[in-house]
Amino acid sequence: MLKDLFVKKRHYATLPSAVKSSERDQKSQSVPEKDIPKGLVEKCDGCGALLLGKELQKHDFTCPHCDYHFTLGADRRIRLTLDEGSFEEWDASLTSVNPLHFPDYDKKLAKAQEMTGMREGVVTGRGTIAGIPLAMGVMDSRFIMGSMGSAVGEKLTRMMERALAERLPVVLFTASGGARMQEGILSLMQMAKTSVALERLHEEQLLFVTVITHPTTGGVSASFASLGDIILAEPRALFGFAGRRVIEQTIRQKLPDDFQTAEFMLKHGMIDEVVHRKELVHTLANILTIHSAKGWKHGNGT
Repeated sequence: MLKDLFVKKRHYATLPSAVKSSERDQKSQSVPEKDIPKGLVEKCDGCGALLLGKELQKHDFTCPHCDYHFTLGADRRIRLTLDEGSFEEWDASLTSVNPLHFPDYDKKLAKAQEMTGMREGVVTGRGTIAGIPLAMGVMDSRFIMGSMGSAVGEKLTRMMERALAERLPVVLFTASGGARMQEGILSLMQMAKTSVALERLHEEQLLFVTVITHPTTGGVSASFASLGDIILAEPRALFGFAGRRVIEQTIRQKLPDDFQTAEFMLKHGMIDEVVHRKELVHTLANILTIHSAKGWKHGNGT
């Protein structure tokens, strides 16, 4: 049945066919980077092409030449995913403190807040996809590498508890370097706390979908990111616990070049499907529609 969820249907604008790829490449790389105003043009980390911001936006911030998926902030991800104007944020003011008095942690938090305009590394709330209500969380790797501290774990737990109370399915976009070391054991405790909250969702037969984005590692990959009823991932997203170098030094073996990529994880049964960003909304709408039709939306499924 799962194979039917991932039927590809593209509904997005593309470049005119009359514009050849070689011409696009020439145009995109003809202007020196130093002469380009910030934000007007972005350089693709996949193929090195220089892309106009408007072109990137038209392609959902993926490279039209090599399909490289640019990193998305939480605000942009929400706009791309949810029905326009449907998002209602929860717990927006919640933020971490410095419980262990870690040196300069307060300054690091303040800098991340100023740079991103966020209070913490995850945004949670309620919205709709194709008119279907859901609870959604989006982790943001720009905020201290999306690390999971006490506030991130608390916001995710509250989101799950509220979804349980309102009988909502949950979709969570993950992006994280793991537990936040500045909070020590308190950050590691969030792995267990979020997992317990998820177990309550499972007991009540409410849907939980995780979407793995680049990168998802450490304690996040070892807890809620791997506990979805359905686990999707964007192409080439890094998904794993320890880093390649640590593992190779431990086992004294060379790992495959594609180790810990979304495609590698799909091949080895760790995720259900790799979905291009342009296909994600359609795929999630399919999943939520089937979920609602089966009655699971109200906890009546089998």
